[in-house]
Amino acid sequence: MKNQPYLLWSLVFLALCHCSPNPKSEETSEASKEKLLVALHKFNTAFQQGDTKTLDSMITDSYVHTNGTSQAIHKSNWLGYLEKRSKRMATGELEVLLYEMDDLGFVHYKDFAIVTGRVLVTNRISQDTIENQYRVTHLWVSENGNWKRAGFHDGKIK
Repeated sequence: MKNQPYLLWSLVFLALCHCSPNPKSEETSEASKEKLLVALHKFNTAFQQGDTKTLDSMITDSYVHTNGTSQAIHKSNWLGYLEKRSKRMATGELEVLLYEMDDLGFVHYKDFAIVTGRVLVTNRISQDTIENQYRVTHLWVSENGNWKRAGFHDGKIK
């Protein structure tokens, strides 16, 4: 039982380290989450409006996009899809009436975040109005202090 004082002091030290608030860390985390929310809103608005220039600036060079209807595509292919979509919007063939993300969840690491949610979409294609819902997972990384989307997956909700 000679080691008992050392054990007691070790436990006290560990408890103090674990329980002591670290305001700077919490503030940094909150500020980072707020910055991520702003980036997410900007990204979703750009997608709804077909703003490919903004979307291009907000994804990583090694971006990976997957969904339930095709194989994974990378940045250049996804931007190509967006250009075609944007042209359809410009001609009036496609109108995005609603693009809204809710039911948000966040797992935040230092320079990396996983964002989950549900996307509600209402499009008018020609004369048909189509409503869909998707469960989504975004992977975001912080590059030079700016959040960029590095990966995405969606699955259609029946």
